[in-house]
Amino acid sequence: MSEEILINITPPETRVALIENGILQELVIERILQRGLVGNIYKGEVCRVLPGMQAAFIDIGLAKAAFLHLSDFNAKEKGCDSIEQYLHDKQSILVQVTKDPLGSKGARLTTEISIPSRFQVYMPYGKTAGVSQRIECQEERARLKACTRAFQKKNNCGGFIARTAAECTEESILFADMKFLIKLWESIALKVETAAPKSLIHQDFPLSERILRDLYNEKIERIRIDSRETFVRVSEFAKTFVPEIVPIIEHYSGECPMFDIYNVEGEIKKALDRNVLLKSGGYLVFDQTEAMTTIDVNTGAYVGGRNLEETIFKTNLEATQTIARQLRLRNLGGIIIIDFIDMQSTAHKNQVLQALERCLEKDHAKTHITAVSVLGLVEMTRKRTRESLEHILCEPCSVCEGRGVLKTPESMCLEIFREIIREVRQYEVQKLLVLASNEVVEALLDEAADMLSELEVFLHVQIRFRAEAEYSQEQYDVVLL
Repeated sequence: MSEEILINITPPETRVALIENGILQELVIERILQRGLVGNIYKGEVCRVLPGMQAAFIDIGLAKAAFLHLSDFNAKEKGCDSIEQYLHDKQSILVQVTKDPLGSKGARLTTEISIPSRFQVYMPYGKTAGVSQRIECQEERARLKACTRAFQKKNNCGGFIARTAAECTEESILFADMKFLIKLWESIALKVETAAPKSLIHQDFPLSERILRDLYNEKIERIRIDSRETFVRVSEFAKTFVPEIVPIIEHYSGECPMFDIYNVEGEIKKALDRNVLLKSGGYLVFDQTEAMTTIDVNTGAYVGGRNLEETIFKTNLEATQTIARQLRLRNLGGIIIIDFIDMQSTAHKNQVLQALERCLEKDHAKTHITAVSVLGLVEMTRKRTRESLEHILCEPCSVCEGRGVLKTPESMCLEIFREIIREVRQYEVQKLLVLASNEVVEALLDEAADMLSELEVFLHVQIRFRAEAEYSQEQYDVVLL
């Protein structure tokens, strides 16, 4: 399987596309004005302690206070059972962002500081010698742990976790990586002493460099960058941190936009649609809410099976691949409910579940899947690390306020009638002017004309109408004349 990383640069935005076999699988977008905060280290100030929740709100200089729970810092190592024993108002505290602000929620924090590099994650307040779960070989895990413990003993430093990229890496390279992290932490510690509360102490690398550290693996055959300046900067970064990938970094200077070669723009547009078509003729329906995301699987126009059960089974199997890809592409996180088409065969249910698990193995975000419920639903979770694609690129509709639906003209006619009755009973009027959209005014003068005449007779009032082109379908005003 061939893989490529495309890095598209425009002055205010960086977009990174992960391509597998010519198909877009993952998209990461970072805008200068909306740059993610995960990994940033702040000197925060406690603004409110919540004993009932064993948590606190920390002011780190953002519009919304960030959230810190007792389980997210090392108070237990210091013998504290209550957050009140550890924090108090106006106290300064060093924290790191683990989750970006999402919707109405502020950022999530931890005091267990961690600094990642190419091969290791350094935890200055820890003592562990861990290894990524993705490294399955027990001999290699033991080698990496022994290497880390030897370095810790010699340097009397904090904890390390070997990342997936550390597998089969020479000991000297791992030691150099760990020394770099210690020096970086020492520079951060010096800044903390003189920094004012609510200030940024350390910011993670820009997306174009961070991607080389986090997404690169041995399957990546080429990294293309369409900006000469960024290409030079990324190449210099790679020489220092990941010298083995310097030969595969290329500057793209073609006339055709790089993303157009792989139809990335078209795939982004599809990823913002509610419906996703399957090759067989079936389709998926994605509904994203603040509480959870639901995915409904439908056979649609597919009737290719020898019988209904086989048709359903094949549609569900095909859906697993598309669901796994769309979760990565849309970056959907939190609770996800998948409504597969009901299957009678237990064997078919197990095969669909196994297929979904296999497809999710490539996902960089941690996922957890439950068994198929009696209702045919699969409940799963996907770690939420940043805003979804929809939240980055879109905003709630100003007309329907994010509901996705509008009241019908008929409903608006009845609502206007009720408002007219309310106004007439409250004020002594003989004439009224109703301002509404073209669709609503047409309905009032057509389908609702009889009811309108009866209302005028009943209220002894004359009602006039004026269509306003700028009014939305749910917008109206009743003016007293």
